[in-house]
Amino acid sequence: MFSAQQQTILFFIVVVYFFFLFGLSIYINRKIKTYDDYNVAGRTISLFPLILTFTGTAIGGSILLGYMTNGYLYGMGQQWLAIGFTLTSIIMAFSMLKRIRILGEKYNMVTIGDFTALRFGEAARIPTVLSILVAYCSITGMQFVAIATILNLTIDLNMTTGILISWVLLTLKTYFGGLVSVIWQDAIHGTIQTIGVAVLLVAVWLASGGWSNVTENAAAMGSTDALSIFNISTYDFFVFLFTIGAYQFVRQDLWQRFWAAKDLNIAKNGYWAAIILGFLTAGAVIAIGVLGKFGMQMTNIDPALIYYELSAAVLPFALVIIMVIVLLATVISCADSFFLAASTSIVNDIVKPRLGDKAENHNMLLYSRLSVAIVSVIAVLLALYIPTLVTLWVTGSAMLVSGLLAPVLFGLFWKKATKAAGISGMWLGLSIAVIWQIAGHPFGAHPVFIGFPISIITVVAVTLFSRREKENAMYQEFRKTV
Repeated sequence: MFSAQQQTILFFIVVVYFFFLFGLSIYINRKIKTYDDYNVAGRTISLFPLILTFTGTAIGGSILLGYMTNGYLYGMGQQWLAIGFTLTSIIMAFSMLKRIRILGEKYNMVTIGDFTALRFGEAARIPTVLSILVAYCSITGMQFVAIATILNLTIDLNMTTGILISWVLLTLKTYFGGLVSVIWQDAIHGTIQTIGVAVLLVAVWLASGGWSNVTENAAAMGSTDALSIFNISTYDFFVFLFTIGAYQFVRQDLWQRFWAAKDLNIAKNGYWAAIILGFLTAGAVIAIGVLGKFGMQMTNIDPALIYYELSAAVLPFALVIIMVIVLLATVISCADSFFLAASTSIVNDIVKPRLGDKAENHNMLLYSRLSVAIVSVIAVLLALYIPTLVTLWVTGSAMLVSGLLAPVLFGLFWKKATKAAGISGMWLGLSIAVIWQIAGHPFGAHPVFIGFPISIITVVAVTLFSRREKENAMYQEFRKTV
């Protein structure tokens, strides 16, 4: 795709960009003194960086590469990927964000495990951690695959070698930086990726000759249906809705950012702005894939390479370099966020409770960094096992939704839900979803359609057949704000 000279230039740019980010992490590391600094940015983040870190985390390698490929292969019906997570994000903003923020302030929460432990008892931490680890290690591994793809196409590096290199580099950067570094780097990345996607959309639109030309070409190819937003099966729609969409409710990286914001209003305004920006960006990425196929008639290319092929076709090489940086920014902004979400669960919900009064600040900071290394190993193994972007994301999301969504929602809104019900719902939902995934989706049913309903039924049934418990004190905090 690129000449030897161009590959050399791209390699140099990639190396320089990474060392810039690594240097920034080391610089910010000097200001990280406490456990809260590392995991929730000292709870002092202002509006602008919060908007961009929400967006940078939401728009990852799977969206810029995977969504564009899906748009190219399957058409505008893939917009439901963007619509699904936008709808659930809106529901979260209206009904859950305030409660999550209130509890985080009152009880100094760091992880979702802090919430499930408060609501269902300390025994809830372990299934919560396992659900988060399965999901976030999968999604972190997805970023390794995305970076390996970039290296493969820019400098012709073997995919396995690329995955291993990205694993080492991102682990080092995240190990030293913490959430403060992640958020401020996301401010840079979020700006770069938003501008980059907008520029590519305009360039591809102009090269496509407008929508009328796209329509004519699609008709000539016998693919008019591909331009319809309703060109998606009911099954695929619900898979997107209950995996990528529903996992928004139990995304630990989102909860941590709600708590990292300086106050409730900043958390709300930042999240709403990110919902709009994220939807427009994801929708634009899918549309670019469609325009590339039917507008520019790029029908004889590898669909996985659509981002690179389009960039090279409509932009001069100097701007292609910028688009590679856009892609790197997008991937890295997700990877380190997911790293921290998973590693924080290990240190906060497994290590810290077992240290008790001995959990001194400097020890917890060290344990936080070591947890990053543990998560990285799990993530790289998953990346090597399932090296497909959207598949890896959907798989991880399904495990998280199956294990946590029902207990968390019932825990937030249903006062009668018992401790035994919440814990049982977590264990059963997660276990069955994992078994279903390993078994290869028996009867063609996606794991989320098995694990999630069973989790719901378990929480309700166990509650109804359990002795009524005293109302949890957390509900008093909600009443104070009404």
